[in-house]
Amino acid sequence: MTMPSAAPAPTSPSGRFPLYSPEFAADPHGSYRWMRRTHGPLVPVDLAPGVPATLVIGYYQARRILNDPLHFPADPRAWEQGIPRSCPVRPMMEWRPNALRSGGAEHTRYRAANTAAIGGVDQHGLRALVEKVASSAIDDFRALGKADLLTQYSFPIAFRVLSALLGCPDEIGRRIADGMARIFDTADAEEANRILGQAVTDLVLLRRRHPGDDITSRLIGHPARLSDEEMGHQLVTLYGAGIEPLTNLISNTVLKILTDEEFSADLHAGLSTVRDALDAVLYTDPPMANYCISYPRYPIDVDGVLLPADQPVVISLAAANNDPVLTDGLPEGRHTGNRAHLAWSIGPHTCPARSHAYLIAETAVTHLLDALPETDLAVPAAELTWRPGPFHRALESLPVTFPAVH
Repeated sequence: MTMPSAAPAPTSPSGRFPLYSPEFAADPHGSYRWMRRTHGPLVPVDLAPGVPATLVIGYYQARRILNDPLHFPADPRAWEQGIPRSCPVRPMMEWRPNALRSGGAEHTRYRAANTAAIGGVDQHGLRALVEKVASSAIDDFRALGKADLLTQYSFPIAFRVLSALLGCPDEIGRRIADGMARIFDTADAEEANRILGQAVTDLVLLRRRHPGDDITSRLIGHPARLSDEEMGHQLVTLYGAGIEPLTNLISNTVLKILTDEEFSADLHAGLSTVRDALDAVLYTDPPMANYCISYPRYPIDVDGVLLPADQPVVISLAAANNDPVLTDGLPEGRHTGNRAHLAWSIGPHTCPARSHAYLIAETAVTHLLDALPETDLAVPAAELTWRPGPFHRALESLPVTFPAVH
């Protein structure tokens, strides 16, 4: 799924590596290798023009930082004072009253509400829901003999399943998905935030009037007594962690199965599973490749590198997972049975919906392979385009062909 880098990685006018460039999107692993040779485990980068950060690509350095919220807090309010609202990456990084951007007692309060609300999801019902949505999506294109699995399969599953779990009508859900996609693509930040904010507000007001058996209603009813503003920001986090990353996890896993002949052979021979494919992708091309952002309050030394105060420290989950200190001596890309990757983060901000995301993605990929077992890429893998952006690992499209089924 990756191509070796033949040339030195580009740098921005600041001398930092531009994570927002199309070159980085096209070959992140080649870029990580260049970074490691040039800078070691801590790399000066730009998240957008004029937005400096430190990218952590060393596994042990990443673990240290993720497990040390005292020195590496998630609260960005000091940083964002100097960042205009039009900054393309601000909506992905700014302070919100939720667990992702809080520490201490507030983090505990928000996380408890979210964990309880997510924990109320019935896993058997969730699997049945994914299978129903997957069947409906396949029925829309199976007679055509071709499809874009990203827009016609992965996205509809992530969108419809998450909307059902959150008790969100399609009209509101489409606005949420639109705002979230723009934020991930760092396109028109202010308008994206406005669209997203209004849509989640509408959902909160709807569920306060008409509660149901859904995550939003359980959040509203939780003893934390979240305000409307707090509720909106919990939903932003849930959608942010749901639609885009889940869409890309499903698509990236299907791509691996279609392009890795050895792995595909093992899968068909029963020597590996779809869960193994998911974990291989979560190692090499996790949908959130660079995130888990913290903002040190004071300058802090990490392995001889002084990280400045109030400047973002971004964990490269993709690069840390593939740090040579861990992978030397292992066959490239072979992580079967190993789930020690950082793709779900670790420490106090570990993803609380990990088991649900696994179940949705595994069910979606398995259902596709069972329904259309003779699926092939419609173009050479090298011709696929990856969406630029500092945070995600996301295809523009995933065109495939298969024998039409009438």
